Amino acid sequence: MALTMNDVDRFEASMPRLEAIAYRLLGSASDAEDAVQETFLRWQAADIDRIEVPEAWLTKVLTNLCLNQLTSARARRETYVGEWLPEPLLAGDPMLGPADTAEQRESVSYAVLALMERLSPNERVVYVLREAFDYPHRQIAEILDLTEAASQQIFHRAKKHVADGRARTEIDEAAARRIVEEFLAAATSGRTEPLVRLLTEDAIAIGDGGGKVPARAKAFEGALAVATFMRGLFKPGTAKRAIVGGSPEIYATTANGAPALVAALDGRVIGVMCLEVTAEGIAAFRNQVNPDKLERATQRWAAADHGEPLLKAF
Repeated sequence: MALTMNDVDRFEASMPRLEAIAYRLLGSASDAEDAVQETFLRWQAADIDRIEVPEAWLTKVLTNLCLNQLTSARARRETYVGEWLPEPLLAGDPMLGPADTAEQRESVSYAVLALMERLSPNERVVYVLREAFDYPHRQIAEILDLTEAASQQIFHRAKKHVADGRARTEIDEAAARRIVEEFLAAATSGRTEPLVRLLTEDAIAIGDGGGKVPARAKAFEGALAVATFMRGLFKPGTAKRAIVGGSPEIYATTANGAPALVAALDGRVIGVMCLEVTAEGIAAFRNQVNPDKLERATQRWAAADHGEPLLKAF
């Protein structure tokens, strides 16, 4: 059926919410865009006059598409080279979605997106729809063809899996920059002691290169191991320059609402390091260097005013 302009307008009004849901479910901006595009094709083919609540219909279609992707993604990730990490979204990206409540901000944090990889597809859907978008369990149950009681049970189980026993700290943009500057000063000092003091005892560092860029597949664990790794990472070297094609500039920013470093070379983002900060210190460094997962970040970076770099690495 041919869509009317009103039908197109209805879909476009729902797109920001659909994209934000899909990103949280899939951890990939490109996959989220594909899922929303496929939802539009289903909308285009539907008998729209018979759809009583378009927003609910669109959410159900999108969710089922994402469920299919999550199921197949588990198989694909078994052959993924190294650690799989989500695609980071830089400050101001509309796909981050609503950020009015602590729950909404938490649900799109890089740390929680990584933790959500522990969840089953149904657990992930229930957690995202309830925690980030405040869908009632009655509606979630209808989307997933479950009972309301089952939806509630799945939600409590998902929250338990996501919780890692560490209280996170809400950080504004100015504080995020201070944390990044302090970390960089310690990382480039040539000594491990200043870094160790910034970290939690059980700090971890891990990277995702997707087999295309060298990255640590197995996490460094413990403050001393992480500090030693970070000191080496920021130590100048011709081999590093050869790998990345030059000396990247390092900027302080936020990604997924948390402190982050962006490494940019000739206007292209070649790495985003996301910091997980707690009251006890920096608990994790998750470094995304897979170029396939940095295309959107590069587009956002090119369109933004990011100020002067904090340093030129390598």
